[in-house]
Amino acid sequence: MLQLSNLNVYYGESHILRNVDMTIPEGEMVCLIGRNGVGKTTLLKTIMGLLKSRTGNIIYGEQNINATTTDKRARLGIGYVPQGRDVIPRLTVKENLLLGLEARPTGRPKNATIPDEIFELFPVLKTMLSRMGGDLSGGQQQQLAIARALMGKPKLLLLDEPTEGIQPSIILEIEAAVRRIIQATGISVLLVEQHLHFVRQADKYYAMQKGGIVASGPTRELSQEVIQKFLAV
Repeated sequence: MLQLSNLNVYYGESHILRNVDMTIPEGEMVCLIGRNGVGKTTLLKTIMGLLKSRTGNIIYGEQNINATTTDKRARLGIGYVPQGRDVIPRLTVKENLLLGLEARPTGRPKNATIPDEIFELFPVLKTMLSRMGGDLSGGQQQQLAIARALMGKPKLLLLDEPTEGIQPSIILEIEAAVRRIIQATGISVLLVEQHLHFVRQADKYYAMQKGGIVASGPTRELSQEVIQKFLAV
């Protein structure tokens, strides 16, 4: 689904990502772990085209998307839920959701509606369609942000710390929803996360340190040593 090879990214002359190699298989969840400031968000932004790599390749499907713009990457099927959620506060929940349709290959269809599958995943949103996005709690905004990304029918979903600042009961709901999304649609997920329980829901992990990948493997083999070294638990 997605293959990164020898990816190097700079902010000015500061070398942030160093020779990153990573594979996200179709229909699997891959978790990227690491302490704050090691380059995890930079990697997601690079995949999304918000930052440009100086060297290396990003292969999505069988297509090299190094030169592809962010909007075209979205329409190719890459959905992105950034850290902080970026819900538009002065639009209603319904308006926020309908914005997600812009990422579909043909753009937003006329007379668009919100599919029932969205409300099956996130029932609370159905009761809040007329509320402003900025009036929702952090957990509700996170559910809205994921739902908005799903409106574009992505094949690959990038999630940047979706449980940050969210109460434990909502974290479990989001975990369950993400697993159901994968099982029902077969999409791939690249998850940046610090919450150990959520990390263990993934099929595979990569650990990042100082901008490079330093460990990887199936999450069922995630050792206590790696957890202590790379997770803020």
